[in-house]
Amino acid sequence: MKLNTNSNSYTILYACGVVVVVAFLLATVSQVLKPAITANERIDTKKQILSSLHLKPAQAEVEDVYASVVTSAIIVDTAGTVVDTTGGFEVKRKEISDSCLPVFTCQTNDATKYVLPMVGKGLWGGIWGYMAVNADCETVYGIYFGHESETAGLGALIATDDFANQFVGKRLTSADASHALSVVKNGSKKDDETTQCDGISGATLTGNGVSDMLQSTVAKYKNYLLNLKNNETK
Repeated sequence: MKLNTNSNSYTILYACGVVVVVAFLLATVSQVLKPAITANERIDTKKQILSSLHLKPAQAEVEDVYASVVTSAIIVDTAGTVVDTTGGFEVKRKEISDSCLPVFTCQTNDATKYVLPMVGKGLWGGIWGYMAVNADCETVYGIYFGHESETAGLGALIATDDFANQFVGKRLTSADASHALSVVKNGSKKDDETTQCDGISGATLTGNGVSDMLQSTVAKYKNYLLNLKNNETK
């Protein structure tokens, strides 16, 4: 029987066939590429953690450098209790919560650093980062910021070294605990130089998002860092 290629039924069947074939091809490609995509995602996460420690190895060296620097990746809760001694790296950003807070213990420049993941919301989408805290559990050693869709030339500048380097040496909270690590509007007077950094001109809302993320991170890890500090002084 000769098909009527001008009929509506033929057009619908043809379109359905194309959709099925394309869907099958996409699913196949996705499965084939999944291991490589997963591996690249893990390497990218390790690069971000290392970046907070001022380490920027070549792509081929990331795994080795990470293995030589990161000595443990645990999970704690807001009470400061260790809930898992090995699973920190497997925690995705969306899984971070009061009961699931990864901590990466690292050794670099013959000193211990603690890297804490951060998650928050910028102007247009998610922002995140990693904060490396010195062994004193009070000051920032280094920091890394990332974003999904902040405005190029404005909010997106949080991902630059110039912005991140401001935080080096800043306190997590002021000595009298009246201020926490934060960003203030660029050019405005700082209430506390030990905890506050300049924001980016024209990106006040992104800066507010960074401040919220920093302060939320400090609050969530406060008890664990206090436990570490107390143990060091015993």
